[in-house]
Amino acid sequence: MCNTSSFYITVGQQVPNFEIEIYDAGKQDFGKISLADIKARKEWLILFFYPADFTFVCPTELDDLAKIYDELKKMGCEVLSVSTDTKYTHLAWHRDELLLKGVKYPMGADTTGNLSRMFGVYDENTGLALRGTFIINPEGKLVASEVNYYNVGRNAEELLRKMKANLYLAVHPEEACPARWKEGDKTLTPSAELVGNVYKALK
Repeated sequence: MCNTSSFYITVGQQVPNFEIEIYDAGKQDFGKISLADIKARKEWLILFFYPADFTFVCPTELDDLAKIYDELKKMGCEVLSVSTDTKYTHLAWHRDELLLKGVKYPMGADTTGNLSRMFGVYDENTGLALRGTFIINPEGKLVASEVNYYNVGRNAEELLRKMKANLYLAVHPEEACPARWKEGDKTLTPSAELVGNVYKALK
C-alpha cells in the first residue's frame, strides 16, 4: 500500500515551485534544477519518477526515455528523472549501467521524498517512488499524470504522443484529441452538434 501525504498535486492545479539536486548526465556534473528555472525558459517539464537506481525495470525505462529526449528538447520540453537515491548514486549508476549510456537528461535526487510526496507517488512503507510521469506546462500547471506500480514499465512513445497532443492543444484550446491521436489526425471540437455524432466527425 502506498501511503502519501494528505495533500498532493492533481491535474489542472498549479505546481508550487520546487528545487532539487541533480546529477546532470549530459554535463557529467552535479547541479540543481527548479521549476522556476524551467518556467523562466518557457519550457514544458516532464517529471519521470522511478523506484530506485541499480534495479531492473528502471534502466529499461530510462533508456527508452533517452531515445526520445532529443525530440522532446526540440519541442521545448525538459525531462527530469527522479528517484529517492542520492546524486552520487545516480552518477555511479550512470557510469556502470550500459543501458544508461544514452541518458543525457538531468537525474533528480529526491532524498527527502518531498517531491515524490507532492505528486502522490511516495511509498511510506518502502521509501521509494512509484513509476509516476507528470507533464507540467510552461505556466506551471499540471496537465497530465500517469502512475504505475513497481513491476510495470512505461512506454516512451506513448509519452511522446501525449506530449505532442498537449502541445497541439496549447495552441488550439477549443479542440480535443481523441483516443490514439497522432500528429495530422482529426481532432474534435465540442459543440451541441457533435453530441451523438463523434463517429461521423472522425470519418
